[in-house]
Amino acid sequence: MANKNIDMSKLRQIIKLYCWKQGSRTIRDATGVSRCTVQKYIAQFQRLKVPWDELSKLNDQELETLFHPDPVTPDPPERQKELYAFFPYAEKRLKQPGMTLQLLWKEYSLKHLDGFQSTGFYKHFKRWKGQSHPSMRMKHKAGDKMYIDFTGKKLHIIDTSTGEVIAVEVFIAILGASQLTYVEATGGQDMTDFILACENALHFFGGATAAVVPDNLKSAVIKSNRYEPHLNENFEAFADHYGMTVLPARAYKPKDKALVEGMVKIIYNRIYTNLHEQEFTSLPEINEAIWKHLEAHNQTNFQGRPYSRREQFDEMEKQLLQPLPPMRFEMREQVIVTVMKNGHVCLNRDKHYYSVPYQNIGKKVKLLYSKSRIEIFYKYELIGSHERVKGLGIYTTDPAHMASYHQHLTDWNPVRFMEEAHKIHSDVGSYIEQVILKKPHPEQAYKSCQGILSFAKRLGNERLIRACQRAHQCGVYQYRIIESILVRNLDQYDIEEDTHPMPKHDNIRGEDYYK
Repeated sequence: MANKNIDMSKLRQIIKLYCWKQGSRTIRDATGVSRCTVQKYIAQFQRLKVPWDELSKLNDQELETLFHPDPVTPDPPERQKELYAFFPYAEKRLKQPGMTLQLLWKEYSLKHLDGFQSTGFYKHFKRWKGQSHPSMRMKHKAGDKMYIDFTGKKLHIIDTSTGEVIAVEVFIAILGASQLTYVEATGGQDMTDFILACENALHFFGGATAAVVPDNLKSAVIKSNRYEPHLNENFEAFADHYGMTVLPARAYKPKDKALVEGMVKIIYNRIYTNLHEQEFTSLPEINEAIWKHLEAHNQTNFQGRPYSRREQFDEMEKQLLQPLPPMRFEMREQVIVTVMKNGHVCLNRDKHYYSVPYQNIGKKVKLLYSKSRIEIFYKYELIGSHERVKGLGIYTTDPAHMASYHQHLTDWNPVRFMEEAHKIHSDVGSYIEQVILKKPHPEQAYKSCQGILSFAKRLGNERLIRACQRAHQCGVYQYRIIESILVRNLDQYDIEEDTHPMPKHDNIRGEDYYK
């Protein structure tokens, strides 16, 4: 009790009873305060030489200040000042992989031969760290993590054609160690905008971190889970493209993303307030203004530190980022299709056909396609890859995929189609033979052959024979010409040979020109 400050009401009782000539034992019994404490306050009252009449008029705070003044903190010795001046440098070095306090103490002791020993060094660093960052508990290694999120408050642009005010989202990315920050206004939070903003952040930093920490956005995490969250396939592919691991922040655990949450408040103060009175008509225009203030933010020194985010990044994090791949990431979409009997799959969006190994005929496969590539998977195994070609009804074929020398594996083969055609008529057989020969690979003609022969069942053999004869005279061997002849009933008319000679004219070169 003697070492603790007592309540001011008891202090008043002690002083009042003393002034009434009561002894310390009587005061102890009346107030319940130990005799030593009573004697301590009586002695302090005597030293103050303040009459009881004046003392009784003071409020509790004034009485507290009078009897319990703040202790005067002496200036720290020069040796301690040098130690605390070393700590900002030590804090930055600790963010480098493999760095420890023991190594830093050794570095300090070489420069200060009369400095603190390791125990004192650790104790003072812990005290300095608590005063500098009272709420910070997470340690961030350089090049380790990039934290990403969207701000809660939106910015706005004006559509000049309609005058409509359009809300835009604001994306933030921050590096864990240096706290270098990237900010960008986007059209929304959908997958395309989100991944593009993440990619722009990596190019702004000039490299990729080992991991990316998103909030539980649907564009990144389809379903959160404490142990095994279900990631969005495209975002996972994006992270894999840049060599990063996805570590979603846990739901209802704000400390997992404390850096980016704190940065949102700073961005409100340093960027939003500067854009408050301005009007913008496009995303590039508003982003240009954002990036101007963003650079000022990154160049501003940390509070209580002699260095900025940009300086800290250049000094100890920039060189530890992973190099970026030469090609940017391309979003991929997927579709499940069945391999046709001609050994191809159809991407319905383009109406284009791509080959797969003949062993997969009749199986259901997954097509993953981007703007430039088509990848075909069967049971998680890549079985085919092609450049994406947007040509209606055209085949892209890898010769190694074709079954030309393994025709017994499928009931679709050239012999079967030619035999079926010859059963109808020799002219149909000859025409089908030409359809097959005109393709680089016989398999590419199977769909056309099937379509042509199907007209015999729908319209009769005679019409198909006449259509094939007419198409043969035109020298065109494909399904579409047969279809066109039959739809327009041209098979009902005889082909008239053109007996009129080419007229003479100075601008017509004549057949001799091409010999």
